[in-house]
Amino acid sequence: MQFIDLQAQQNRIRGKIEENIKKVLDHGKYIMGPEIDALEKRLAGFVGTTYAIGVSSGTDALLMPLMAYEVGPGDAIFTTPFTFIATAEVIQLLGATPVFVDIQPDTFNIEPGKLEAAIQRTIKEGKLKPKGIIPVDIFGQAADYDEINDIARQYDLFVLQDAAQGFGALYKGRKSCSNAHVGATSFFPAKPLGCYGDGGMIFTDDRKLYDIMVSIRVHGQGKDKYQNVRIGVNGRLDTLQAAILLAKMEIFEEEIELRQTVARRYREVLKPYVTVPFVREYNVSAWAQYSVLHPRRDEVINALKKEGIPTAVYYPISLHMQEAFTHLGYKKGDFPISEKVSTEIFSIPMHPYLAAADQERIASVIGTVPRGA
Repeated sequence: MQFIDLQAQQNRIRGKIEENIKKVLDHGKYIMGPEIDALEKRLAGFVGTTYAIGVSSGTDALLMPLMAYEVGPGDAIFTTPFTFIATAEVIQLLGATPVFVDIQPDTFNIEPGKLEAAIQRTIKEGKLKPKGIIPVDIFGQAADYDEINDIARQYDLFVLQDAAQGFGALYKGRKSCSNAHVGATSFFPAKPLGCYGDGGMIFTDDRKLYDIMVSIRVHGQGKDKYQNVRIGVNGRLDTLQAAILLAKMEIFEEEIELRQTVARRYREVLKPYVTVPFVREYNVSAWAQYSVLHPRRDEVINALKKEGIPTAVYYPISLHMQEAFTHLGYKKGDFPISEKVSTEIFSIPMHPYLAAADQERIASVIGTVPRGA
């Protein structure tokens, strides 16, 4: 059994992938070829933003907007400790300070009430200047953007939507990556829309921000690559990866629907045994992962492993407890919800082609480990 079955997907579109790759090989424009522009237009239209910028990774998709906003030393960027390190890493790379905010116990997304309290506390302390917020659409479900954007307006902050796991999701009828000033996603192979390497994309309606990020993407270039008007990065998406993504987009919306079917089946068969994911009534998750809670997680994982069923744990150590962030001075107990979730959460196979029989088998194994001591 596969944790994510990329082969089943490839079998459906192998001919189109090979056709698209052949076009790139024929024209030979491996860097910033025409497929980049085609993909940007296709995905901007899909998401509902004016602009999209293909970049080299999901991490660069987070880094480049921060650079465009001139984030640097003395700035505070508010985010969640329950996420992959890239979310906070990009903040620190620019010399700014990640300020962590605990998560909601049901969705695992950043808690808006605690976010505002953290902003007020930072202002009162006077050591850092609040500058921006990076909510994370964890496991594929959008954060509470109406509340977060209201807070951002009140304190004159930008909002960068980390939708690395959320591409294809809906928040109150609006596509993920369009719910904030700027949105970022990842095309890492395991993502809902993944390429065959690294890749990412940035989305915005802000023309000024777009122009700056286009410059940053190629070493801060101006009129051409030998005129540099700012410090940038080598952040380009490869043409071959764009060609692959264009092929995958032909079945992407169908795959999102198939993910909903798989998630509904999981809920039915797993509810007696674990705490299943909670999705708000106005949200549609992209189901990048299917993550459940069990107080005897390690026993469940071992039972599944014995049956050849793969699992993963996202995220066993909250960011405020990571060695890379010890200088921030956080300690155990500072974010109790994130810390508790980290001890109980694990993810099971999730992809559009997961068979009902496999889901029932997974549930039967999990059911052998009671929740009690």
